[in-house]
Amino acid sequence: MATKKDYYEVLGVNKDASEEDIKKSYRKLAMKYHPDRNPDNPKSEEQFKEAKEAYEMLSDDQKRAAYDQYGHAGVEQGGGGAGFGGAGFGDAFGDIFGDIFGGGTRGGQRNNVYRGADLRYNMEISLEDAAKGTETKIRIPVQATCETCKGSGARPGTQPVTCTTCAGHGQVRMQQGFFSVQQTCPKCHGNGKMVKDPCPTCSGAGRLKQNKTLSVKIPAGVDEGDRIRLSGEGEAGVNGGPTGDLYVVVHLKEHAIFQREGGNLHCEMPISFSTAALGGEIEVPTLGGSAKMKIPAETQTGGVFRLRGKGIKPLRSSEHGDLMVHVVVETPVKLTNRQKELLREFEDSTQADSGKHSPKSKGWLDKAKDFFE
Repeated sequence: MATKKDYYEVLGVNKDASEEDIKKSYRKLAMKYHPDRNPDNPKSEEQFKEAKEAYEMLSDDQKRAAYDQYGHAGVEQGGGGAGFGGAGFGDAFGDIFGDIFGGGTRGGQRNNVYRGADLRYNMEISLEDAAKGTETKIRIPVQATCETCKGSGARPGTQPVTCTTCAGHGQVRMQQGFFSVQQTCPKCHGNGKMVKDPCPTCSGAGRLKQNKTLSVKIPAGVDEGDRIRLSGEGEAGVNGGPTGDLYVVVHLKEHAIFQREGGNLHCEMPISFSTAALGGEIEVPTLGGSAKMKIPAETQTGGVFRLRGKGIKPLRSSEHGDLMVHVVVETPVKLTNRQKELLREFEDSTQADSGKHSPKSKGWLDKAKDFFE
């Protein structure tokens, strides 16, 4: 069996080289001798394997210490080679990308810290509450940090231990020839640690499902679909990660009188036949009480009248909207014989000059006549 080369000599570094120097040297050699870049040079594959094995040994503090003291004999078992765990080609470049994007590994260990999930709560409020604002309490189910183990998942007085499958890396690598597949460790699910003595309260999960009561302030002017963010009121993070947020989504209940359109309100107001014909003053409901509105003579059904400033002040506006009153002329019902007689007399009195008293009907009849002719 051929004598193995000195790992420091393979990487071209001194014995007191730092971790960063070792990684930098291996990166250059891996790029230089990788078989994919040297398909016509069989020797490059052997040089690549040597560099990879040397890096796997010297990048691990425990293996490096054993090698420095006993040489190759100190790392004979489970030394450099393909299989589960260990540092490799992907780890060298994973560390580089991790430094850029905030992930990666430190000291060969993965620290899988995850932010808690954001939650959504649909809240129905009345139009009046949306206009003036309100404060209410809600009760939501959340995944909260276990108070017994403080989120570690381990029984108080104990600590999680390094995963024996991935050696704390959180991932395992299967390699065949030049191809390797890296995946989340099935034992610790990427945490790098295992709980041998689980917390009796949360059974090792580190989190518990709880119901939480919160006070929510609804600002004046909110509209359908607006979201109110409650920072840090979502689900607890994993492995000490930050808590998610809670988003309260506003939905307006259907109102008996008004329909909202931005800052404006719309309502339908029935008026009598005589008021529409002769004009008059009517009382109109608003969100702040009632208001007087004048109806001009000869008003037709479907007419729209604006009451300025009687709408809603939107959340992101400095001005109140208006109230748009849609009048509907109401036909009298359940008439007495005398009332019917009076209406017939009135009808007869307008027939002589129908074009003057009913201009819309006259215009429509003329158009219909032209169409059939």
